Amino acid sequence: MSATPDAAQLDDMLAALRKWLDNEVRPAVIELEHADVYPTEFVEQMREFGLFGATVPAEFGGLGLPAAVYARIVSLISETWMSLTGVINSHLMMAHLTNRFGTEGQRAEFLPALAAGDLRGGLALTEPDCGTDLQAIRTTATRCEDGYRVSGTKTWITNAYRGNCLALLVKTNPAARPRHAGMSLLLVRKGDGYRSDRKLPKLGYRGVDTAEVIFDDVMVPADRLLGGVEGRGFAQTAGGLELGRINVAARGVGVAQAALDAALGYSAVRHTMGKPIGQHQAIAIKLADMACRVEAAKALTGRAAEAFDAGRRCDLEAGMAKLVATEAALENATESLRIHGACGYSTEEHVERYYRDAPLLCIGEGTNEIQRIVIARQLLERQAAR
Repeated sequence: MSATPDAAQLDDMLAALRKWLDNEVRPAVIELEHADVYPTEFVEQMREFGLFGATVPAEFGGLGLPAAVYARIVSLISETWMSLTGVINSHLMMAHLTNRFGTEGQRAEFLPALAAGDLRGGLALTEPDCGTDLQAIRTTATRCEDGYRVSGTKTWITNAYRGNCLALLVKTNPAARPRHAGMSLLLVRKGDGYRSDRKLPKLGYRGVDTAEVIFDDVMVPADRLLGGVEGRGFAQTAGGLELGRINVAARGVGVAQAALDAALGYSAVRHTMGKPIGQHQAIAIKLADMACRVEAAKALTGRAAEAFDAGRRCDLEAGMAKLVATEAALENATESLRIHGACGYSTEEHVERYYRDAPLLCIGEGTNEIQRIVIARQLLERQAAR
């Protein structure tokens, strides 16, 4: 698609995606998941669907989808295999930052290649001693005649091993006070010389690569400073995380829905005491609660995406969606496993994967403990402004 798709095209796209997920992806998930193998064939098929450019404006070769539609795509994919969404989510966060804050030259250089999937990007924030407190990063970018010399280590970076570019958060002025005033984002390419030698093993979220990234006096051209002005990296990152949290919320919706669907299916065919277990009150109550969690998660995720698409500040809405949807995924995955009993504990079934994948959602893009603080702070600020 060369222009933003209309409603009919979107319906066709979602139908094609579901058919692909049901017929090709789902039969292969368990084998690929347990082997922790990068799904090269499926990644290339996502590229053919145009998903590497899902939210990139049409003028740069992307689909130009609003966040509300992209959230539906993420949820749909996550119902089948959440790992696949990681390949495009971090990539599209880099694209969003480039489009929103980049110079004309940066947008022209990076966005068409990102949309086509020729460049496959990620967002490099976390460090061995720094996660939630981004202002504590130690990776430095020292200005020199030819650009910036970058030194430091990032960890838990999605797409760092198989991908070839990153939006990198650095300290361009480590002595700045407040600390965020000395932070900047650089658009770096693997050809600049950074290394991602070690793919990190994980409980869940397998297949997609998560790696450590090492910068050892890596030279990055000066024109790769996002937006061309130092000291704006922290604010730029915060803007990107709004979309990131909507994406993670959408993943939560997908996993919560998948866990519910599995529980409903099993409850109809598994019999005890002469009837399907779904007719036992204890199981029925669990199913009702699971369904309510899914619907609440969908509603909050949709609300956050609509606020984002309208151009409004949406850290409150995105934080609520991320919190509720990811907790729904964790609770539904746990309940689905318990409803399935021994079958849920089996590695031959999908349910144990939901149980392993869901905890990541409560950690990534800001822990749910932080989301609660963000939500409360925004509520108090809005109350004070009345």
